[in-house]
Amino acid sequence: MICLHVWQPSGVARPVILLLSGPNLNLLGDRDPEVYGTDSLLDHVTATRERAHDQDFDLEHIQSNHEGDLIDAIHGARKRVAAIVINPGALTHYSWALHDALAAYEGPVVEVHLSDPKKREPWRHLSVVEPVAISSVTGKGGAGYLEAVDIAINACTKNDG
Repeated sequence: MICLHVWQPSGVARPVILLLSGPNLNLLGDRDPEVYGTDSLLDHVTATRERAHDQDFDLEHIQSNHEGDLIDAIHGARKRVAAIVINPGALTHYSWALHDALAAYEGPVVEVHLSDPKKREPWRHLSVVEPVAISSVTGKGGAGYLEAVDIAINACTKNDG
């Protein structure tokens, strides 16, 4: 596993974390607030970006309702970003293509979910992302995003030392 530092226009190499959000996460704040909370995806991204910036990392975010878009983003992250934090949404449970793309990525991958899929419907208990992730953060609401980015940054910092 490697963590990359990307040349920035300021001339300072800052590592980049790619935050990926899967299907239906664009509906956060409106969809099932009793399960996912009332914060919007923008709220989560903003907090996560601030946390990354506080630790001298940049954060890029991509949300898509299309599996292929997320796979393309992972392919584009290879040899470019330091780590990936991903909430794959329902793709968590069946997208072996997403699994394979993440397995081909050379940096740390951290899986995050607002709810705990293992405490929900039986079909949600399997994560095909978990085997290729260094950690899975589940059931912690928005705080899980912050924990996930901390884990990714710690993995990069540890590897750089």
